[in-house]
Amino acid sequence: MNIAFRKAVPADTAGCIELRGKTRENAFTVNQLAALGITFASWGAGIADGSLPGYVCTVDGELAGYCFGDRDTGEIVVLALLPAFEGMGLGKRLLDLMVDEFRASGFNRLFLGCSSDPEVRSYGFYRHLGWKPTGAVDAAGDEVLEYFPS
Repeated sequence: MNIAFRKAVPADTAGCIELRGKTRENAFTVNQLAALGITFASWGAGIADGSLPGYVCTVDGELAGYCFGDRDTGEIVVLALLPAFEGMGLGKRLLDLMVDEFRASGFNRLFLGCSSDPEVRSYGFYRHLGWKPTGAVDAAGDEVLEYFPS
């Protein structure tokens, strides 16, 4: 199995949008993403202009997961991984790459929205990695977690 991580490029957009609909939890179809204003054009433009930096993971040349953030705020916008690759440390590595990039950009505090349901995988995943609840809830109804990279 050949696992590789690299910076996302605009050509990754279609694969990322397709993968998002195949995740175990928090899956979104193309139409659901479009209803939120996330389209092939907007995602690709964000990668191209640097406002939506991200990393992708490929396994044997096929997209397995990705993590993207908001360059201007330090928000981790999305971390998605195909179910077949869960439990291998790939999601953690993708998140680490974004955290490292944001730290190098001068961010002292990062944040993300996460389910407040302890039964959802992301709830334990982020907390295990040191992300802490802020007590705030975002517009999507998710709990806001923060992280202070050292």
